[in-house]
Amino acid sequence: MSPPSAAQVREAYQHCLGLAFRHYENFPVASIAVPAHLRGPVAAVYAFARSADDFADEGDRTPEARLALLREYGRRLDAIASGVPGDDPVFIALDDCCRRFRLPLSLFHDLLDAFSQDVTRKCYEEYSEVLDYCRRSANPVGRLLLHLYGEAEPGKLTRSDAICSALQLINFLQDIGQDYREHGRIYFPQRDMRECGVSEDAIAAGRTDAAMLRLIDLQLGRIRELLDAGAPLGWQLRGRLGLELRMILFGARRVLDRLAAQREDVFSRPRLTRMDRMGLMWDALTKTYDQCVMGKG
Repeated sequence: MSPPSAAQVREAYQHCLGLAFRHYENFPVASIAVPAHLRGPVAAVYAFARSADDFADEGDRTPEARLALLREYGRRLDAIASGVPGDDPVFIALDDCCRRFRLPLSLFHDLLDAFSQDVTRKCYEEYSEVLDYCRRSANPVGRLLLHLYGEAEPGKLTRSDAICSALQLINFLQDIGQDYREHGRIYFPQRDMRECGVSEDAIAAGRTDAAMLRLIDLQLGRIRELLDAGAPLGWQLRGRLGLELRMILFGARRVLDRLAAQREDVFSRPRLTRMDRMGLMWDALTKTYDQCVMGKG
């Protein structure tokens, strides 16, 4: 099979950008902070992750069908390594940006491994097991972005991992009820649940009581530690990427504060308003690392 033409590559990137804009969530594809020459590659990473995640979560497929689709994506990644991207626009774009920016294909395989685990595993005994899931489900995205920006130095990658894991854990706290209702998943470590006196029935019933608050507070403390460990990266990175990351860091802390304040119903999802987002831009432009870590005004 002949390599894709320049026109096919352009069309593939446009396909990925369209997918990213239609399904934009917290991924910074649509942000003005992303330089124009990186928007296509960032969208290609997003399109891969979004479509693979949908295989694991969306629709009414059987677990076997979900795993088969994820295995097929793994084979297509192997085909990229062999120089044969195929005719899927996501993989045509991915092949181009992996070659241009030397993106490690192992990071994409990590994502597929995490998505496959979501199909087959519904709970975790230890916090270390949840972090291992985050290592594969969230951390690869931060690492890929650092590679795209030419910032993939060891210390920066480690701090990115801490931030990405923290963001994944925040998502778990925002979606406790939804994850359980829709997929039967519990991301609280089972050991923590036992020690705090929280049963699966309490999660199924959406019950907020003293035991549940103890469990939430334990998770919030861990997340803050991860954010503190990763926060220096927001001031190490210059230009647009640093600005974007500082907004994410300040936004994460604002969400954590609201999660901590929900003493009556920990199952409701805090939302950032337009005014919040304007405030995050101001914080990112004016505040120091110490103000971010210490939560100063």
